[in-house]
Amino acid sequence: MLFSEILGQDHIKNHLTQSVENGRIPHAQLFVGPEGCGTLPMAIAYAQYILCNNKNGENTEGNNSCNLKFNTFSHPDLHFAFPVTTNDKIKSKPVSNLFLEDWQQLLTQQPYGNLFDWYKQIGVDNKQGQIGVDEAQAIVKTLSLKSYEGGYKVMLIWMAEKMNIACANKLLKLIEEPPDKTVFLLITEDEEQIISTISSRCQVLHFPPLPGDEIKKALIKKYSLEVSIATKIAHQANGNYNKACDLVYQDSEDLQFETWFIFWIRSAFKAKGNKTAIHDLMSWSEEIAKTGRETQKQFLHFCLDFFRQALLLNYNANELVYFEPKSKNFKLNNFAPFVNDRNIIEINEELQDAIYHIERNGNSKIILTDLSIKLTRLLHKKTA
Repeated sequence: MLFSEILGQDHIKNHLTQSVENGRIPHAQLFVGPEGCGTLPMAIAYAQYILCNNKNGENTEGNNSCNLKFNTFSHPDLHFAFPVTTNDKIKSKPVSNLFLEDWQQLLTQQPYGNLFDWYKQIGVDNKQGQIGVDEAQAIVKTLSLKSYEGGYKVMLIWMAEKMNIACANKLLKLIEEPPDKTVFLLITEDEEQIISTISSRCQVLHFPPLPGDEIKKALIKKYSLEVSIATKIAHQANGNYNKACDLVYQDSEDLQFETWFIFWIRSAFKAKGNKTAIHDLMSWSEEIAKTGRETQKQFLHFCLDFFRQALLLNYNANELVYFEPKSKNFKLNNFAPFVNDRNIIEINEELQDAIYHIERNGNSKIILTDLSIKLTRLLHKKTA
């Protein structure tokens, strides 16, 4: 993975390469950044810079055979841990090593991919993955062995917020005092979900969302898009390169989410004194409940964003509005007046509560039905 292939984040590239060249490599680092900003490809490029003795800020001037191994993400001293769960092939005690082939395929095709993409890759989008105690035991065993090439070993833990308490506690001592020449790289989209005893032992690097210009240039180079189309997609992506790539192919899950959202909002608005609309909301809750929990959580996060965008438009912060609904008969301008200072806080709280309960395996149909009924009241609250 070349640093030049990673979009933007030049100040972080310089910091990481300089730290290696100055012999100041922290033994545990936490990369924090939103989806699609490049934390994962940056961590892999950094690991390559360390393991292959590269120089001058790029992964080209070191050990050539070592660099070649990174083309397939199969260097023996680079170890991965990521959220997993059982699927059709792995029936019990799932650990990352059992999914390496799928993982390497994801990195090749979608290095900016998100957790939802990963679960689709391994066919478990109806379940919630985690990094559990079996994974912790595998990590301890792996890092107790000598490095294959006699230098550093790197353990890259992606979506570290998915570590459960048992796993985190088992790794605590190892992260604090790892074996000689062992580097931990933890990657997260939500720093607050990392337990403090882990995060306090790491040097933290914060990644900002990608600038629109960087995404636009990358889209033109990769997909040969016209400048106007690339500019529009970059704006809609809101700093998320993974979302921008999905939008190019019209493959974004947001398209399905938008359809669900619009039906939900219209039914909730009509439901005041309308028995038919209540029935529609019940049917809607049933339909969404049939999808996987990760899909449900992703959809509710989409709803949060949609409401925020409507609020910004309602209060004339047009330069911050990047949503462009694809449905021809739905206008964000018409919807915006119904999201205001009287209801946005409660709507936000109800959606966050629904996400919380779904994540903890609550009954999705009951949670979504309750949320829908509350929304029928909240949408009719008018601004003071």
